[in-house]
Amino acid sequence: MEPSSSNSMQTDHCLEKAPMEVHQVAPPPHRSTIQKLKSRLKETFFPDDPLRQFKGQPLEKKWILAAQYIFPILQWGPKYSFKLFKSDFVSGLTIASLAIPQGISYAKLASLPPIVGLYSSFVPPLVYAVLGSSRDLAVGPISIASLILGSMLRQEVSPTSDPLLFLQLAFSSTLFAGLFQASLGVLRLGFIIDFLSKATLIGFMAGAAIIVSLQQLKSLLGITHFTKQMELVSVLSSVFHHTNEWSWQTTLMGFCFLVFLLLARHVSMKKPRLFWVSAGAPLVSVILSTILVFAFKAQRQGISVIGKLQEGLNPPSWNMLHFHGSYLGLVVKTGLVTGIISLTEGIAVGRTFAALKNYQVDGNKEMMAIGLMNVIGLHHFLLCHNRIFLSFCCQPQCRSQNSSF
Repeated sequence: MEPSSSNSMQTDHCLEKAPMEVHQVAPPPHRSTIQKLKSRLKETFFPDDPLRQFKGQPLEKKWILAAQYIFPILQWGPKYSFKLFKSDFVSGLTIASLAIPQGISYAKLASLPPIVGLYSSFVPPLVYAVLGSSRDLAVGPISIASLILGSMLRQEVSPTSDPLLFLQLAFSSTLFAGLFQASLGVLRLGFIIDFLSKATLIGFMAGAAIIVSLQQLKSLLGITHFTKQMELVSVLSSVFHHTNEWSWQTTLMGFCFLVFLLLARHVSMKKPRLFWVSAGAPLVSVILSTILVFAFKAQRQGISVIGKLQEGLNPPSWNMLHFHGSYLGLVVKTGLVTGIISLTEGIAVGRTFAALKNYQVDGNKEMMAIGLMNVIGLHHFLLCHNRIFLSFCCQPQCRSQNSSF
């Protein structure tokens, strides 16, 4: 102990005698207020410095880099392999089995023809595959956006008494939603998604799940006169004030298939290799229910059915847009609300998958991809918002984003 103490004292004594070196640090250069503002705006809107990759490159290379920046498919496309194709093929079958029943269901949530939901799961994924930056998102209608769209439009127009006008307003709202989403990307406002905390996203998803589940009581119980509101009290009040409209046949059939879906999910969770059981269960439910309805003439027994779906390819829908009259304000408001909701959910899901697989999602590209797929999707029918189907759609599947109605 004593030698150690002696050495410590000698060291302290030497440190006291050692001259202290003073280094002069030059103050930062003076910047004007305009320069500071310019720097702050650059950090906010261009944190990725997209023009850096063009410096010192020949003109031909700059054109290639610009095309790859705008169309991400040109980056990963040349690296695409047969191994990815096999995985994408399985993912495509999985998504198709979910998209068919979900597309029909979400179209009904929006009080639109079922065929609209199917078309909304067809064209938008092709657009997102070219423009999107997420590898694990799938494109298609989403429940909460579909529900909000139908609810807002029903306040002014009845889908039963004036179905053509209602469909026109839905198309117009989808167009405004797409333009709004794309404009956010063009204006480099992708940084907004950084303000979405995990708690906010969880609360949003949980609330959306409750609202959508309550709305499904209408079809599950076979109720024809249902509330236009989405609040818990209004929905439950409508359910129990129309008990005379309950159809036990519809309820029994609905619960049977619900149990079947839950069992399939349980099997897939217990044995991950049997993931295809849960993935194919929704489509199997649609096929089985169709066969049962046809074989037993179930519609005559009080079971609600969708009816015959439109055949063939849908013609362009641009002539269905409705911009005049007293409904313009309603259309713009509905488009903005559904656009924000679908964009929030889509990018949130994309960021979650990206964090799990250690890659980056460009918020600006996502906004432009989602917006343009909603605009271009009008050629074949409605809006496409973002959804977590399981990660649907396009880019070497899983690679796509969601769609809205």
